[in-house]
Amino acid sequence: MLSQPTIQALHQLNLYAMAEALVEQSTLPQMQELPFEDRLALLLVRELCARDDRRLKRLLKLAKLKLNAAIEDLDYRSSRGLDRGKMAALIPCSWIRQGQNLLVTGATGTGKTWIACALGHQACRQGLGVRYLRLPRFLEDLQIRHGDGSFGRYLNAIAKVDLLILDDWGLAPMSGENARDLLEIIDDRVGQRATLITSQLPVSHWHEILGEPTVADAVLDRLLQSAHRLELKGDSLRRQQEPSHAARVAEAS
Repeated sequence: MLSQPTIQALHQLNLYAMAEALVEQSTLPQMQELPFEDRLALLLVRELCARDDRRLKRLLKLAKLKLNAAIEDLDYRSSRGLDRGKMAALIPCSWIRQGQNLLVTGATGTGKTWIACALGHQACRQGLGVRYLRLPRFLEDLQIRHGDGSFGRYLNAIAKVDLLILDDWGLAPMSGENARDLLEIIDDRVGQRATLITSQLPVSHWHEILGEPTVADAVLDRLLQSAHRLELKGDSLRRQQEPSHAARVAEAS
């Protein structure tokens, strides 16, 4: 017979999944036939799985990924130059643990943001902290933080994130202050934390959009150090997925 004090003790220890599994075991006659060690192992597995699930949900909430993308759904069939070997090397996330960078470039619609979010999701699965930011909005936010005095604290928080995703790099030329802010952020992370950048522009054009030549040199020197690259090609996947005009007319008729 199940002892209520045992359940209460498990709750006090925050072993809620284990307590739930113990109640379930008490209702299943076949469980009573298992050795104590086997039943205990099942309880521990339930608790560990529940904790992993809670941790993943917490990390994904903090990551604020733009897309709910999973690496298992990655499409290699489209002709966009996505190299299976490079992706296979990125999926285990060792590059993140080693503080390396990833630069994903390609025309609009080739799946840069999707790949970035899928790798961010994969990092969360492995217990790594992730933060997704659209660079244009992020730079506006930094200007506000300069004014309200929270800039330094925010930079310290960003510096601790295992993987920082900066999406839509280089949509417009940056001001000198923007470029210097980016230098501060990247300098805090170089060799310690990983940064993933997506951009429509080839890396060879990044220098000119950063404005001040000396700051641009410093930013790119830190970004390109130990950087992996994915250069996507081809037409927009969104355009390929749109039904043809004739099909749309047929559907409407």
